[in-house]
Amino acid sequence: MAARIEVEVRPVSADDHAAWLPLWQGYQRFYMTEIPAEASEVNWQRFLDPDEPIHAALAWHDGQAIGLVHWVYHRSTWTVGDYCYLQDLFIDKNVRSNGVGRQLIEFVYAQAQQANCSRAYWLTHESNSKAMLLYERIAERSGFIQYRKQFK
Repeated sequence: MAARIEVEVRPVSADDHAAWLPLWQGYQRFYMTEIPAEASEVNWQRFLDPDEPIHAALAWHDGQAIGLVHWVYHRSTWTVGDYCYLQDLFIDKNVRSNGVGRQLIEFVYAQAQQANCSRAYWLTHESNSKAMLLYERIAERSGFIQYRKQFK
């Protein structure tokens, strides 16, 4: 592993769209998907709305955004406190394996604890073995398998 890069992680602001968008597009390329521009724009507006349960933060190093994370708070029938679903995590390919992903996840952990969540969780693709090396150190596998039905 390369040396750890210290980053400043902070929630996005309206001025961060130009820094966020290339990372968001990189995330989509990584997962070989294309999210409609309309959905991306709606989500950007949701990130900025304090009444929305969906949030975003960027990791900054030397004035450049090098990573993003999105998370969503939602109710659960299993606990009194909400759950925090870490939905998207992406690090610029030039700075991976330098601790940025861990710092973004720890930022979300802190946000979730501050919001009195009972749990933080996420999914990853089974082929994302490199990221899973990190995930195995900072969380535990639930053993659940995801099923889904696409409607649109």
